[in-house]
Amino acid sequence: MKKVLYGALLLASVTTANAQAKKTPAPVKKPAPVKTTTPALKSSIDSFSYAIGLSIANFYNEQGVGNINNAMVMQALNDAKAGKPKLTDDQTNQVIIGYMQVKKGEKAVVAKQQGKVFCMENKKNPGVVELPSGLQYQVIKEGTGPKPTLTDKVRVHYHGTLIDGTIFDSSVDRGQPIEFNVNGVIPGWTEALQLMPVGSKWKLVIPSDLAYGDNQAGPAIKPGSTLLFDVELLEIVK
Repeated sequence: MKKVLYGALLLASVTTANAQAKKTPAPVKKPAPVKTTTPALKSSIDSFSYAIGLSIANFYNEQGVGNINNAMVMQALNDAKAGKPKLTDDQTNQVIIGYMQVKKGEKAVVAKQQGKVFCMENKKNPGVVELPSGLQYQVIKEGTGPKPTLTDKVRVHYHGTLIDGTIFDSSVDRGQPIEFNVNGVIPGWTEALQLMPVGSKWKLVIPSDLAYGDNQAGPAIKPGSTLLFDVELLEIVK
């Protein structure tokens, strides 16, 4: 329930003359394969350097923060080798974090709007309660046990989907409940669990700001995603 970074010409076939000395057909040439340029990894330093480049490219591709300026990357490498970087370590971290946050926020806009519309429609359903935080829940079964506190450890079964029905995680499908600390999960879970008596089963709708915000969480949960859960609180673990 946030890498190791990663190309002879073919002879044309010619038919032979037949026994009746028929006219020999003209040879048919196969097209030559398209030549591709491959890096000349002739030494360990070549391989290492190429791997560094791949790791940079893979990092930015996976984070979805857009293209980078190759010329600036080379200038930074040269400046660092010369001992004359234009940014301090703190400035470097601030620039990277700030740029990534902006890009993630841009990607999350559509998902957040879709989640907002979903929540507006969902709260019209009978039995749905919306809390001031934006968390929505619906009681499927009301338990009779105690309610967990913030510092408790609990054992639960859950089934998590996106608003389009995509399953991203499910202890139910695995057939194995999970144990965790109430204060060790996403805010929407922490808030809901403290309201649930042991033995309860609730449906939760957790807006992105109570889930993973603008961050990606695994392959399915994109930035800005609203999450849906069926949660059954089995016990408080002592």
